[in-house]
Amino acid sequence: MPGGAVIELDHVSKSFDGGDSFAVRDLSLEVREGELVALVGASGSGKTTSLKMINRLAEPDEGQVRIEGRSAHDVPGPELRRRIGYVFQGVGLFPHLSVAENIGVTPSLLHWPRDEIRARTAELLELVGLPADYGERRPDALSGGQQQRVGVARALAARPRIMLMDEPFGALDPITRDSLGHAYRELHERLALTTVMVTHDVQEAILLADRIVVMKAGRILADGAPRALLAGAPDPEVRALMDMPRRQAQRVRDLLNGGPSHG
Repeated sequence: MPGGAVIELDHVSKSFDGGDSFAVRDLSLEVREGELVALVGASGSGKTTSLKMINRLAEPDEGQVRIEGRSAHDVPGPELRRRIGYVFQGVGLFPHLSVAENIGVTPSLLHWPRDEIRARTAELLELVGLPADYGERRPDALSGGQQQRVGVARALAARPRIMLMDEPFGALDPITRDSLGHAYRELHERLALTTVMVTHDVQEAILLADRIVVMKAGRILADGAPRALLAGAPDPEVRALMDMPRRQAQRVRDLLNGGPSHG
């Protein structure tokens, strides 16, 4: 069961044009210890901006962000980000470094002993399901799915309690995406992480998340457990969004039964 609030966004707003329009407007959200919360919504709904305010990659114009009860503004940005794992679409591995060196970037910045970094790297390669000898390879020698696994390992290297994920599996083929999504959910539970994940895929959110937060124009339209939102949400846009996987499944059933796949 989730514990107390680890992440708190308290009436935060963010504008990138001097206040004429807002990417996020008066948003309040709590993420409790052990939860996996998915932020969903159309492009421009404020999902990624909300995520980046948690680790100070974006600073709120109004309101406050608290991490484990402490104002994020009281912690230097680089220090805060070293305590919070961050995985994003495209991974962003350093091409001139080996896989092992990529995984060890944050521990090196934290001045861990070399032996401890090597041990942690080996542990993480096993944890994300990659052979130990992959540590010697360069990122361009890996498939997209393997690179994404390295990205997860790198984010976990300094043993963070919080993970932020911005469309982490969006660039992958559907089979690899599904496999990695469920592999991450197992890691989330095994390591007792608190995770906030941005995704445009409502089916992914339903299958992986404890809570789904639906956003539009920088505000929250709905916030609830997948089962509750599937059962019926007051907002018609949320109902239509949550019903999409059912509509897609029905079209597949119709196709298998000899009917049309469209409509």
